[in-house]
Amino acid sequence: MNEEITRRGALAAGVLAGVAGLSLSSASDLLEQFAPLSGSAWNAADRERPERVESPYGDATVRIDDEGVPHVEADDERAAYFAVGHLHGFDRGFQLDLQRRQMRGELSAVVGETTLESDEFHVRMDFAGAAEATWNALEGTHAGSLIEAYADGVNAALEGTTLPLEFELLEFEPDPWVPADTLLMEKQIAWTLTGNFSALRGRVLEDRLDPAILEALFPERMDHDTPVLRTDPEHVDNLGELRGVRTGEDGSEDDAADAGDENEGTTDVHDSSPSSLATWLSRFESPLGVGSNSWVVSGEHTENGTPIVANDPHLQLMTPPLWYEQHVETPETSVRGVTFPGVPFVIIGANEVAGWGFTNVGADVLDCYTYEIDDENERYRYRGEWREFETEEREIAVSGGENRTVTTRKTVHGPLLEREGETVGVAWTGLSATRTTEAVYDLTVSEGVDDALEAASRFDVPTQNLVYADADGRTLYVAVGQLPIRREGDGSSGEPIADNRVFDGTAGEGKWTGYEPYGVSDWEAGGFVPFEEHPAAIEPDLLATANQRTADDTEHYVGTAYAMPYRGRRIYDVLDAAADEGTATNLAFHRDLQTDRRDERAVDTIPDLLEAGTAALKDGTVDDSDQFEDAIETLEDWGPEYEMVRDSRRALLFARWFEHLRAEVLEPIFDPADLGSEYYPNDWIVATLPAESPVFEDRSRETILVETLETTLEELEAEGWDTYGDWNTTGPVGHPFGSEAPFLSYDERPTDGSRTTVDNYRVESAVGASWRMVVEPGAEAWAILPGGNSGDYFSPHYDDQFERWADGEYKPMDLEAAGETATRFEGVDR
Repeated sequence: MNEEITRRGALAAGVLAGVAGLSLSSASDLLEQFAPLSGSAWNAADRERPERVESPYGDATVRIDDEGVPHVEADDERAAYFAVGHLHGFDRGFQLDLQRRQMRGELSAVVGETTLESDEFHVRMDFAGAAEATWNALEGTHAGSLIEAYADGVNAALEGTTLPLEFELLEFEPDPWVPADTLLMEKQIAWTLTGNFSALRGRVLEDRLDPAILEALFPERMDHDTPVLRTDPEHVDNLGELRGVRTGEDGSEDDAADAGDENEGTTDVHDSSPSSLATWLSRFESPLGVGSNSWVVSGEHTENGTPIVANDPHLQLMTPPLWYEQHVETPETSVRGVTFPGVPFVIIGANEVAGWGFTNVGADVLDCYTYEIDDENERYRYRGEWREFETEEREIAVSGGENRTVTTRKTVHGPLLEREGETVGVAWTGLSATRTTEAVYDLTVSEGVDDALEAASRFDVPTQNLVYADADGRTLYVAVGQLPIRREGDGSSGEPIADNRVFDGTAGEGKWTGYEPYGVSDWEAGGFVPFEEHPAAIEPDLLATANQRTADDTEHYVGTAYAMPYRGRRIYDVLDAAADEGTATNLAFHRDLQTDRRDERAVDTIPDLLEAGTAALKDGTVDDSDQFEDAIETLEDWGPEYEMVRDSRRALLFARWFEHLRAEVLEPIFDPADLGSEYYPNDWIVATLPAESPVFEDRSRETILVETLETTLEELEAEGWDTYGDWNTTGPVGHPFGSEAPFLSYDERPTDGSRTTVDNYRVESAVGASWRMVVEPGAEAWAILPGGNSGDYFSPHYDDQFERWADGEYKPMDLEAAGETATRFEGVDR
């Protein structure tokens, strides 16, 4: 087989398959396998950061501290962000190129036909066109000038230094980085957090499930009392100035649907089933389990009388990490935190006077539309007239194979997606020109809550919960990002629509007034919630977000894809207890809360399991009574802590039992309907189903509880697992080349946490805390990355934080420049 095709296959295997279950191999063996004659991959072993780089933007200095974090100092912002671009290009060059290729639909050009379907989806969505529209709107602004300097810095690194190992292994070179690529990364971030086709899945569910079962598994609202904004009489006075919510109510239908957990399940469902299209599109949605924690407490609850902000976004864990940590000091600000490679500005972090963080709202910002299409497949009917599709022939390059030509079609709403004769039009807020990059920059130079609110008003995508606090003692929560308003009738009149449905595009139903896909939208034309009416709390005393529903009663419909209440409930319980007891908290307290391992699912299920198991032992209905009795006694001693820690037998029993319980409850319902796990409801639904639920009409809930514990015991014996850490490992956290080059992935380690603990880790999907940060604005801060700041395998900072992250440890996040001078950027005439 051609050597080049073999290398492309290696990348394809890494991109699509991951690294689970593979053993490590030596670097030398791998390099010989990829380049047996030239050994060219060894070039990357000698990569060195240049001591001097010419810069057309002026002088700058970069120091690298003991944690591999660069500290950039410059008198001119453009000089600083040229240096930041050079750092990203040197440290994360391959990551930049791979992410860009995915979003442009260009993976197959280096991977081969394995990624053709991914490329087809991304080409049809035309994320690149949306990025170009955003750059056209941003070019000429102050933030735009910094992005241009950043792009020049990336290219200076890619052209002037040895390329990273991955390029050497595959023997191809990246294209130059352009400013629109930075905006493409914004689209990638936004899609990862809000790309959701749940309305299509909902139609499939309604078509295939019994109505009583559907209602039981996908209720309009999860019955819990821990929204982000607790407007009940006990807590409302602690929220400060409220916006966008109604108080004194038990809830309304405007924002009631929250039975889905980060893409697990859906709510309102309509019409017939587009099964092939829905199943295909589910492959490209937001990853399962994407979420986050954040909270802010006022100085009333801290030792120093200064607010504290905590944030840990839960995203895909990989080698190297998604985030890149940096410190940039200019006359405008001194800001430190993390950004995504490809984006110059700190997204989550702190400056000299403030700290901030983000979590996902779960807002409904993507709509699907059906149309009447003519027999020639050239026109669609819209509001009483036939319109031509906007079409374009796009060729997808395929390494080692035949290129594929794709005809893309667009309507007034956006792209038309097609699969096996099924079509649907898509509108998504991120397909328009957006101002988020400007908003992020404005946060980095903000000097307090008023500045943060002004910046937040320009944050268009993705929809996020922003928490912010400043050194003057002020605090803030606001839901940022554009929130569409849909209306009955022709989309421009009638009552607002407050559910997640597939709309009749031909009738003009549900259209967002002012929305212009691949152009500049008029966000104030009436099709989006005015920023002043977004859910917000100005100067809250204590507030926590964990992707749960925003409030019991919002003034406008927000969304449906809310998380289970477990993390939010636990965070509020701990914070409330400290406040009630008058405990003055400090950064250590909040670090401990961020790594809290109590699993609230156990609170809802273990008592019932113990009762059913004890009865089964008494009745003599279990096969191995001694082993079963030992398991029951082990679990009896677990509560009330219910901690998911690596050395715990109890945590292992519970984790594997709950997986078997979930499967036993749901598979007999979904398998006959030919529905996969992407259609399943969330864990809270499974845990709280009452014994009289129609789900248990033909089988006893108590019997299932017992039988799944027996299955668990058989599994543990067969697998040889003794403690939770035997199963709950970091093994799935891998490099894109991990299947062919396992040494590139981090060493596998046992770790703590579960998908419902505050210390969030999901071994089944490699999602978890992608950055932990706790900040006292204007003072001390602590943080940790799940890996290392460098993407260079040969760097000492490739994985130097990984063990500490897995163990729940932190490092200081100082705003002082530290370390030896690594690179001097010397200004030259342009």
